[in-house]
Amino acid sequence: MHDLVLTLIGPDRPGLVEAVAAVIADHGGNWLESRMTRLAGKFAGILRAELPEDRVPDALRALASLEARGLRIATEAAPRAESAQAAAHLYLRIELVGVDRPGIVREVSQLLASHGVNVEELVTDRVSAPMSGETLFEARADVALPATTDVARLQAALEQTANDLTVDLKVLKLEKEKR
Repeated sequence: MHDLVLTLIGPDRPGLVEAVAAVIADHGGNWLESRMTRLAGKFAGILRAELPEDRVPDALRALASLEARGLRIATEAAPRAESAQAAAHLYLRIELVGVDRPGIVREVSQLLASHGVNVEELVTDRVSAPMSGETLFEARADVALPATTDVARLQAALEQTANDLTVDLKVLKLEKEKR
């Protein structure tokens, strides 16, 4: 089997997920994991599928034909999940909530990168505060820390950055087997 990672973008409309799923299934593939959403009227997604090695070229041609239906797809080969699994890591979930302003993601991501932390999943949104109606920025990041990370130092740096950004911070330890 051969793993593929696909990124998808196009005007949002019914049937886009079905069209991609049909190509994967018609070529003997299995849809493994995905994240898909609607952003600013566009459908955007990323998925990982496995296909029999000999069926990959035909599947790639079939996926490329979906561009005629308005869906752009970029495809990358991916290592098998078993071989891609990293050495021992500590996994954390970082949650931020605060008044929205430019630069929050940049400052937090710079801090994480400077500590060698890998962002495995990031979900952000802007919402209206319940009482005041102010626009709040919310973020949830699942991150992997190298085994050598000084967690106390990272936690202190995150708390200082949260204070500087005037956002509320919550850090939770995650138990993860995969990735």
